[in-house]
Amino acid sequence: MRFTALWLAALCILVFILQQVFTTEPFLLIKDLTWSEPWRILTSIFAHSNLAHLLSNLFALVLFGLILEGRIGAKRVLWLFLISGILINMFPFYERSLGASGAIYGLIGALILLRPGMVIWVNWMPMPMFVAGIIWLIQDAIGVFIPDGVGNLAHIGGLGIGIIAGIYWRKKGYGDRIRRQKRKRDPELEKQLDEWEEKYMR
Repeated sequence: MRFTALWLAALCILVFILQQVFTTEPFLLIKDLTWSEPWRILTSIFAHSNLAHLLSNLFALVLFGLILEGRIGAKRVLWLFLISGILINMFPFYERSLGASGAIYGLIGALILLRPGMVIWVNWMPMPMFVAGIIWLIQDAIGVFIPDGVGNLAHIGGLGIGIIAGIYWRKKGYGDRIRRQKRKRDPELEKQLDEWEEKYMR
């Protein structure tokens, strides 16, 4: 399955629509119900509190997900996203929580290892991916002690899972190998993606 991030984004949109038609309650992760109603561990990953929450997560998911897919392939992106989100939700930090940000931080953690020098914009400033990761980690660490309504511990947990996965893939050389295979399969598409990444992400 190509373009995993787009399919995951579409699922987030579908769940958000269902939330508006029905209610958020069935999708919400509730700490006391984690094991008696285990489906919440998965459904809460795709649910969001409001439109702004959804759009911000979709932007990060599509951006980082597509770039990471170019390094490790679609299946690994899917599994990293799901494993990050599920592991975090199996041990909930908050009484009630929802959102894909913890799973997205898993993708970010892997990118920090696989594309540390990739330039992105954070707070209107260009910086390497690994520097952005440090800044986000510091912000979330501060947020743990100064609560701001954001799932900071979930972010940190997802980042850690992604970094562990990134270390493994970096040692195995999966990034380079998948990239070569993709070019052989669809060179024109890969050329367009590479040009876009070169123009906007360096």
